[in-house]
Amino acid sequence: MSLSNQALAALLFLYRYVLDRDLDWLGEIVRARRPEKLPVGLSRAEAAALLSVLSGERWLQAALLYGTGLRLLECLRLRVKDIDFDRNEVVVRDGKGQKDRMTILPGTLKESLQEHLQHVRKIHEQDLAAGFGRVLLPDALASKYPNAAAEWPWQWVFPSAQRSIDPRSGIERRHHRDESVLQKAVRAAARAAGISKPVGPHTLRHSFATHLLDSGYDIRTIQELLGHRDVKTTMVYTHVLRNGPGVRSPIDSLVP
Repeated sequence: MSLSNQALAALLFLYRYVLDRDLDWLGEIVRARRPEKLPVGLSRAEAAALLSVLSGERWLQAALLYGTGLRLLECLRLRVKDIDFDRNEVVVRDGKGQKDRMTILPGTLKESLQEHLQHVRKIHEQDLAAGFGRVLLPDALASKYPNAAAEWPWQWVFPSAQRSIDPRSGIERRHHRDESVLQKAVRAAARAAGISKPVGPHTLRHSFATHLLDSGYDIRTIQELLGHRDVKTTMVYTHVLRNGPGVRSPIDSLVP
């Protein structure tokens, strides 16, 4: 599919900019489209079983994905200042499409998240005492606010276990956790929970959306929480629900 679209783009470029011939009919050729695939979601029982297998930081990360609808990297790139415990909100900065948005902070996760941040703050203070503790800042903030990199609000919620050398600057500091750690943990947890579906961190985001729809929340609200630009993207979850228990198979009426 992508190869055919690339070939068409090459032909259009050749005729328009090399041969200086604008063939209108070339622009009318229908481009190949990616086939629509229904997202894989978990039932509530499966989500509970999956989370019950996980523990510690992996559990907290997975619970945040399911409880907030965050993408994996959006979760790992959270900074301390992005979590508002008083307003029960999580702010996603520079998400997909370079957009900011807000989503919900589940009340059941607040205590665990606060305890986690207490532990992270101790690590940050130890790094500062050792002459480190300066986090990577977005865009030009490092030059605009030179001291912000060492301040607590800008630190990662999920920092890496070890400091490393930033290859771009040569500075030793902590990056956020690598996404592969949770990816492996979720796949292993799904196997241990006996879930016979292809399950990854993004499955928890899908489950967040389908379970909200199933609970009666409107599609526009879910669109905003997920950060979809077009409501059509969110509408795919309604197709998943249509195939659910709301439809009774005719064969069931034949069973005495």
